Amino acid sequence: MPLFTPPHLRFLSPQTSLSLRSLHNSIATTSQTNSFTLSRSVAAAAAMDSSSSTPCKLVLCGKSSADNEIAKSLMNNNSLKLPDNVQVSTLLHSEIIDKQQQQQNEESFCIERFMNSLSTNQFGRLLIWSPILPSTHDVVSNNFGELPIGTVCVADVQYKGRGRSKNVWESPTGCLMFSFTVQMEDGRVVPLLQYVVSLAVTEAIKDVCDKNGLPLIDVRIKWPNDLYLNGLKVGGILSTSTYKSKKFNVSIGIGLNVDNEKPTTCLNAVLRELSAAACALRREDIVAAFLNKFEIFL
Repeated sequence: MPLFTPPHLRFLSPQTSLSLRSLHNSIATTSQTNSFTLSRSVAAAAAMDSSSSTPCKLVLCGKSSADNEIAKSLMNNNSLKLPDNVQVSTLLHSEIIDKQQQQQNEESFCIERFMNSLSTNQFGRLLIWSPILPSTHDVVSNNFGELPIGTVCVADVQYKGRGRSKNVWESPTGCLMFSFTVQMEDGRVVPLLQYVVSLAVTEAIKDVCDKNGLPLIDVRIKWPNDLYLNGLKVGGILSTSTYKSKKFNVSIGIGLNVDNEKPTTCLNAVLRELSAAACALRREDIVAAFLNKFEIFL
């Protein structure tokens, strides 16, 4: 299949543009199956969740006081909903009693670390975090009209993650799973958005490695939406959109194997092979670096 060489892309801001020629350096030449199945641990969690009346916990946190006011309004108005009648319990991060215990749990997403690494003006400034939910993509796509553009949702575990063509994405602990919202006016460039996302992911990983003095991890892009490392699939991107009021409402979901060596391999497993020092990439750093890069590219 010939490589696609798009022209300079121009998005909502007429002053900025992005050339995707650098994407050629990230193309993976190997192929791998696109279909993943749920691991037993995640399937068990899904079964337990579906049979339980315990609501799905969504924790909201803003970057600034204004962002936190939006989070507070969403909680007070009980604005956030999930499909299939999944019950939702919305909390503010500032009001979590066991916050210190959450920080000590290395498997849990550290909201403070993420916010401290974020330097955007729009993307990621409102964060929705959940220890376990059906799908981060469902959160942002089903609540698109209620959320500020650029809202990001992160989960420690999800049990209904999916990719293109309704493929199931395995989402065990250690896998980075997040979704966020974008709004665009020019429908001609909407299909190209996933390429910008792919580039931002690879550049974010390089940026985090460089800042922490870690060996370079060569994650490559395989069209149209896969991320490969050493010939194995370690990530994927899902983009869906709707059209309303002359604008395209785009929900983008990303899954990336950061610290889970199954079903294929992960970033930290390869990092351990490259360095004898005790080092590991953190999900919070990668998400923040991605959003920082994506906002610049957009």
